[in-house]
Amino acid sequence: MGRLNGVDPFSPLIDDEISEIEEKLAAERAGGDHPWYEIFTGPRMLYRTLLGMALQAGQQLTGANFFFYYGTTIFRSTGISNSYVTSIILGTVNVVATIAGLWIIKHCGRRISLMVGAAVMCGCFLIYSFVGKYVLSPTDPEGTPEAGSVLIVFTCIFIAAFATTWGPLVWAVVGELYPARYRATGMAVATASNWLMNFLISFFTTFITDAIGYFYGLVFAGCCFALFWIVYLFMIETKDRSLEEIDTMYVLQVNPIKSAKWSPSDLGNEGMGGVGTDGLFLKTGGKEIKKNETANNGLFVQDEERAPGNPQVGSSV
Repeated sequence: MGRLNGVDPFSPLIDDEISEIEEKLAAERAGGDHPWYEIFTGPRMLYRTLLGMALQAGQQLTGANFFFYYGTTIFRSTGISNSYVTSIILGTVNVVATIAGLWIIKHCGRRISLMVGAAVMCGCFLIYSFVGKYVLSPTDPEGTPEAGSVLIVFTCIFIAAFATTWGPLVWAVVGELYPARYRATGMAVATASNWLMNFLISFFTTFITDAIGYFYGLVFAGCCFALFWIVYLFMIETKDRSLEEIDTMYVLQVNPIKSAKWSPSDLGNEGMGGVGTDGLFLKTGGKEIKKNETANNGLFVQDEERAPGNPQVGSSV
């Protein structure tokens, strides 16, 4: 933890984080077992569960696997008949871009990265669809080499945009969505939505492309456009935040658009104690509080001895 935060292992910052983790784990254990359906009924959990499913399904609906699964067929229509060349092109771009994606995850915000990635992929699919439909010759693709080159270039740009943003970043974002007591179940449901979309795309692609050809790209362009706004309107910025902070932000319904500027200090003297889901002693179903950390004094207890504006403190000095 010290290395990750760039501080000494015995820093007060590390002590505070460990204490916070211990408190929330204690609350989780004291709250007892929680059934799986609390991912829909727990504090702000329906919102987070649906958002996680949308992001994971959206990773497939970006259309990346359309190129990975059917790249050989697509590139053959541009004049490249060697499937190994196709695999080398797409694989090389994917690997190199993924390495760059590791830097983006560390230094750029989650929201801006996913939105820029969705916008770039949307643009690539628009160009891919219209060039493939109206410029590339369906009978003699080698007679329109410029169109074939455009398709290859923008396919590579798409793969680069996916590999640096929606490819690796969605897994990190969805893993941060849920509090500890619901994380395993929430991740399982979100991942199931990813694989469901994976299956549907691989199953129906041949039927759809036979019917509408290159205009199939417009379907994915529309999905990327929708994903841009889903991230903008519903996903909180989580860069450089602890899991406890992220949970608190969702419970407090922090505005996603302004979430990058949110600070725990906005909670005042109480801080984050008792706000996060893992810090609540919930009854079965997750809708009611079973027990408070503050012995029936409420979730937020003003410490009058330490409150800066307390007149008694001023009079006693």
